[in-house]
Amino acid sequence: MSLVWFEELIHLLVLFFEFVGGLLIIYGGIVATAKILLLEIAKKSYSYNRIRLELTGKIVFGLEFLIAADILATIISPSQEELIMLAVVVIIRTILGYFLEKEAKEFQIE
Repeated sequence: MSLVWFEELIHLLVLFFEFVGGLLIIYGGIVATAKILLLEIAKKSYSYNRIRLELTGKIVFGLEFLIAADILATIISPSQEELIMLAVVVIIRTILGYFLEKEAKEFQIE
């Protein structure tokens, strides 16, 4: 029995999660850039800490989607090399996400 349809479904989900993760990070960067420009040019009532906090949230959320995509991609080809790469990528992204969230909490205190 062939599970080609299952592999195709997983592959589509991987692409979807990668797209959403990247889109969230790009969106966060564009919004943060626009708010910084409005703060500098139009003297709007934004604060750098608030802008940074919102950008950090988008990055962390995007990283979670990218981790999900990596986990799903490993389901398709679970070789030892793929599992090691997945572990390394998940560890790096998790550590990055942890420190970004920690930084975000520090900005909420200030």
